[in-house]
Formats: sequence, C-alpha cells, structure tokens
Amino acid sequence: MWITDTCYRDGKVEIWEKGEAGSGTHHRTADYSPPFYLHLPDPHSHWELIDALAACYMVDECTFGTVYGELEGWRIHAGRDVADAIERQTRFSARIYNADIRADQRYMAEQGLVPCARETDSRFSTDFEMPFRVMEVMVRDNPFGSGPVSCMDVIHEGRDRLEGTEKSVIAGLSDLVGSYDPDVILFPLSDLWLPRILSGARRYELDTGISRSGQFRKMHERTYMSYGRTEYRAGSLIPDGRILIDTRQSFNYRESGLSGIVLGSRLTGLCPNMAARFTSGTLISTYEVYEALQRGIAVPYRKNDPECIRRVEELKSADRGGMMFQPSPGLYEDVYQIDFTSLYPSVIVKYNLSPETLACPGRPGFLPEVLAPLLALRRETKQRKGEDPSYAGPDSLLKWMLVTCFGYTGYKNAKFGRIEVHEQITGHSRDILLASRDIAEEMGFSVLHGIVDCLFVQGKPADQLKVRIERSTALHTTLDTYDWIVFLPMPDGFGAYNRYYGRLSGGEPRVRGIMARRRDTPGYVKAMQQDLFSLMCRASRAADLTGLENEARERYERASEALCDARPDEMAIRRQVSRLDYSRRCPEASAVKACLAAGIDPVPGMEIGYVVTDSRTWEVELEWNAAGFDVAYYKKLLDKAWEEAAFAFDAAKKHGACPVQQA
Repeated sequence: MWITDTCYRDGKVEIWEKGEAGSGTHHRTADYSPPFYLHLPDPHSHWELIDALAACYMVDECTFGTVYGELEGWRIHAGRDVADAIERQTRFSARIYNADIRADQRYMAEQGLVPCARETDSRFSTDFEMPFRVMEVMVRDNPFGSGPVSCMDVIHEGRDRLEGTEKSVIAGLSDLVGSYDPDVILFPLSDLWLPRILSGARRYELDTGISRSGQFRKMHERTYMSYGRTEYRAGSLIPDGRILIDTRQSFNYRESGLSGIVLGSRLTGLCPNMAARFTSGTLISTYEVYEALQRGIAVPYRKNDPECIRRVEELKSADRGGMMFQPSPGLYEDVYQIDFTSLYPSVIVKYNLSPETLACPGRPGFLPEVLAPLLALRRETKQRKGEDPSYAGPDSLLKWMLVTCFGYTGYKNAKFGRIEVHEQITGHSRDILLASRDIAEEMGFSVLHGIVDCLFVQGKPADQLKVRIERSTALHTTLDTYDWIVFLPMPDGFGAYNRYYGRLSGGEPRVRGIMARRRDTPGYVKAMQQDLFSLMCRASRAADLTGLENEARERYERASEALCDARPDEMAIRRQVSRLDYSRRCPEASAVKACLAAGIDPVPGMEIGYVVTDSRTWEVELEWNAAGFDVAYYKKLLDKAWEEAAFAFDAAKKHGACPVQQA
C-alpha cells in the first residue's frame, strides 16, 4: 500500500492509501490525541499549576529525551492552547516540547510509516516507484478575473478541450476526473483557480471530484522574510485523497518535478500535498523533526538557546560569512571548476557541529547524524544524474534542502539551530577554501576565482588536484572542465563574483547571473540570449569565437528588428513586490496600482507579472491585459543581453591584450 495523503481532523489521523494495481484508493482513520511535554526548572514554585492541569487533563510524570539529554517533567494530554497558557502563567520559564508538531507527521513517525513508499522501502533510496495516474488541468481564462470559467485543457491519456458555459466546463471536468481517477493533478495556478471552480460547482450543484471526500483543507496565505527578501505563500485548498500541485507556484515542483516531491515526502513524513507547498527550509526542518521523533527526541516548542555573551572582537572574528576570491574579468581557456558537494552540511557532519556539541564536542551530534544520510544520497544523485536525467529532480530537491539547512542553523526560531553553530560552519568553510587555494598554487595551478564552495583554476593535471584537495579536506568534490569561460565585469571594472558563462567540455553552455538565468528577464530577451549561447558553444576554443561574431550579431539584429512585432506577453517581467507603498516611481509601484485597479489585492512578497508600456512614467499593464509595450525600453534590455554575450567576442579579438590563457 502506498500512502498518498494524510491529514488530522477532529481528533483523528486520516490516511489515504493506493492499493495494488486495480484495487483503487482506500481511506482509513485512527484516533490520535498526542500529548506535549513540560519541564519546569523550579517545579516546586509551580505546584498549583500542576494540580490545576491534573484536575482538567490527563497528566503523567515522566522522563523524556532532548538533544541535550534527559529531562524530568510531565506528559500533558492537551492542546497547543494549553501550552500557550502555561508559558504565560510561568512567565515563559517553562520548557515545552512537541506542542506544535503536525499531528499526522507525528503519527507517521511514531508508527514507523513513510508516505509514498512500501513497507520494505528505504526512505533514503534513490530508486523508487511512482505508480501514479497523472492528470494535468490548464484553464485558459484570466486567473485574476471574476468572470466564469469558460475554457480549459485536460490532459490524461488523451487531451480534451472543455469550453462553453461555466456549467458545462465544470461538468466536463467532473466527468474526466471521475472516469480517469487520477492520483496526481498538475494544475498551474490552482491556488487561484480552485476557489472559483468550487464556487461554480456549488452554484450548479456539481461535484468536481477533485477531493475524494468532498472536503478540502485550507492553508492560509502568508507573507514572511527569507534571506532578506519578502516572500509570499498564497492560500491553498488541499483536496482529500489526491495530490494537487500548483505547478506555477510550487518552487519544489519547478525545481525538482514530481519525483522530487515524492522524495521530499518520503524524507519528511509529510504528505506530497504539503511537500509541494512548503519551502526548502521548511522541508529540511520537518525532516529534522521527523528524525527526532523517530529517535525519541522531544522537539522544543520555542527554542530557548540564548546566544552566549561575547566581546565585540570575538563577534567580528566569528561572523564573517563565506570566502570569495574576486576574478579578473576576461576570457579564459581550459578552466577547471572544483566544486565541494553540499559544502556547508558536509562541514556540519565532518566537524560534528550541533547545538549540543558546542560545550561537549566529543559527543555525537544530532545534526551530523541526521544530515549524513542526506549527504550520501546527494552524492549518489549528483553522480547518477549525469548518466540518467531522471535523477535530476531528486538531486535538485536534495541540493536545496541541504543549502537551506545551513541558514536554518542561524535562524532564531530553528528547533535545532544556534548562531554559534552557524558561525563555526562559515569559519571552517573559509579555512577549507583557503587551504584548497594553497594546494592548487603549490601544485602550479593559477586560481582564477573562488566563491564559497568552489574554485576555478587553470593548470594540469586537474584530476590530481581534485584528489589532493579531497585527501586534505576529507570532503567530496566534483570536477567540471570548461573549454572556455567568461567572467564579466561590474560597472566599476572589477570582476563580478556571480556573473559568468562558458562552454563545458561536453559542448553545453553553463550560465550564472546573466539575463538568460534571471527569473525576471522577459521571455523574448531570454530566448535571444539563449540562442546566442547555443551558437557560441559551437566554438571549442576561444579563438574560434571571433568567427561566430558576425552570425551572432545578425541574430541579435534580427531580434531587434522583430521586436516591434513581438507579442506583449513575451515582454512580461515577473517580480516580487516587497511592499505596497513606494516612495518613488518604479515599475513595481505601478504594478501594485494596476493590481488594485483590476480588483486584485496585492500582498508583500507576491509575484506580479507586468509589461512596461511607458518607461518615462513607469506605466505598466498586467501581463494578461497588455496590448502593447514600450519598444525603446525593451530594446535596452535586448542590448544589455547582447553586451553580455559580445564581451566574449571583444575579449577573443584582444587575444594578446586580455587574459586569454592556455593551460
């Protein structure tokens, strides 16, 4: 049996399981009222509180484990509201555990159940089945409008176009869901469309069949800060018994596909519906919670690990972030990139970094123990995806989970984090990069660039350098070979740390930080630059680039000439708005006003797609309403994309004057 969906409702855990072929989906429930744990540093001063709790709830004295060791306390069979009241009553001196864990995830961990897996499967296997019937739904109307749903495409074993009255379209969708009985529904912007479709279904007394029980769980919209950016998560309606993925808004699906969602569900104990909607940071934290529950470790309700008192000099020394070596802008040949696989989590494991090991470095740390299997899995997927592209999705999911686990150690509300651990990780990583640079230079290599977890070098033999670095650091690395690579300049003329592109030895391009890579680049501009890089990758040597310049320029000029006739939707710029009130004129401010005029309530962190119609006044139209665009403005973006590519041609022509070098 495959568990495809779980939820907690009315004191019961509800589980939907997919049986063997032809046996359909089964639903079962289990009564479950999980307790939380309470520890009082001075229990004698709170005896009245304990007596009052015992009079209303089941209260048991017990010993429970934490990452720091065992604690004496009580098991309280009550809800989170009682935990909040205890905190207020004790003036937040009480230490409470397991009070805010998702009940269905906790049940799965305690029962040894894993979503999307058979009983004999390992959660940490890279090979797993996906016995799903998948349906894709695409509505062709305006997602932010208020009119009836009149046209949608439904892809299953075939493809059906449903159009006409709203009643006939919804009835057609209901018939297709009922007859095909999908396990997974891929639905771009479903968080926007589903409320409208369900509202129409109620009006016409229809059942869409999207939820097997007819019920939907609700996730409220949320605005939050992440790495200094304002992010927004739209509200969601989650069906019972089916996996519904908003393919447009789910970061995990965009990056890793359905196979990544399934792996995330297996690792965290969350149902796929949640794994698709949560951020990478939430996935890694829920994975840690799931591991803690399986190991009998209580999870703190509110972390109470204050930062230790330190001198200013100590803070300056400790909190310096990652190490980078600035490149000299130019075109380089025969360059090797040595990349540490998931450097920061590897440092956590190697140096046994965890909150409880700061004072006792000899004891096994919780974070190293739970991250080690993820690292092993990431090394496997990264190696296997080169031969089998089906591993790219799981590899991407693991990459983002492991990337965010570092930031999570410094997050103030992290269940198993502490700022001193965060600082030690970056400290060790700086030492590792410096040591790797020294090894490279000792072996006669030229170090061109370094950024936190990778080095760009020239010289030979690179495979021996890789071996030396791995032997010295005891960390796993990968080696990529560039036939040529371009480091672009910043406006001040110095080399940019994160803007480069080049041709890998296999002939494919790799780009970072440039317009073809940016999410807010209009599709027309991005397509032109990608076309240029496909052409440029015909050149296996830097000198061959000069022979391609004329053709590249012709392609750029054709794109420039055709700009006037391009479709407005190809000019859409999608950016997140960080606020709703701006002190100066800018396209984001106009986009907010355009949303309000269209009857849409924008929220900080929301991504808005707009087309610039007048760059002098920053007038914009929302992407689905745009009838035209400011040609001069988009010509400047096209020119910028050309200049990034043309830098390589200029550098190739100045072969003697610029730092084009051969190993």
